[in-house]
Amino acid sequence: MENEEFTRAILGMTDTLYRVASAQLRQRADREDAVQECLRKAWEHRHRLRDERYLQTWVIRILLNECHTMQRRMARTLPQEDVPAVQHTREEGPLKEAMLRLEERYRMPLMLHYMEGYTVEETARILRVPQGTVKTWLSRGRKTLKAILNEEVFEG
Repeated sequence: MENEEFTRAILGMTDTLYRVASAQLRQRADREDAVQECLRKAWEHRHRLRDERYLQTWVIRILLNECHTMQRRMARTLPQEDVPAVQHTREEGPLKEAMLRLEERYRMPLMLHYMEGYTVEETARILRVPQGTVKTWLSRGRKTLKAILNEEVFEG
């Protein structure tokens, strides 16, 4: 893949990368750092991509790995009770908060499938799990998300 073609493809998926990062990381600065580091790594290792059809899958996998690295680093340095309350912006709201309360194994398939429009097969490839597992996580994630949202409605 030529450098210009790679750059165009990456620029076309930046919105997706920010949305995926927002499903993983609460702080805007962390999300931006993760995406930037992902793009740096993708550029440095672009010659490792074997099949151009899987560019988006490959880049999202790099991003997820970067998010996990950041989460591990944060878990070691910042006690959970010291995390400041999340401020709602235009892009954030009750659904985003509910999504962040889900376990990651449910949150990521929901985000990739419903919000980013990936098929079950593509989601399975990105997450490196069987398709049946993705279907199970989607089902359980929907049920859990519904319970969280109903809980907020009845408490509020």
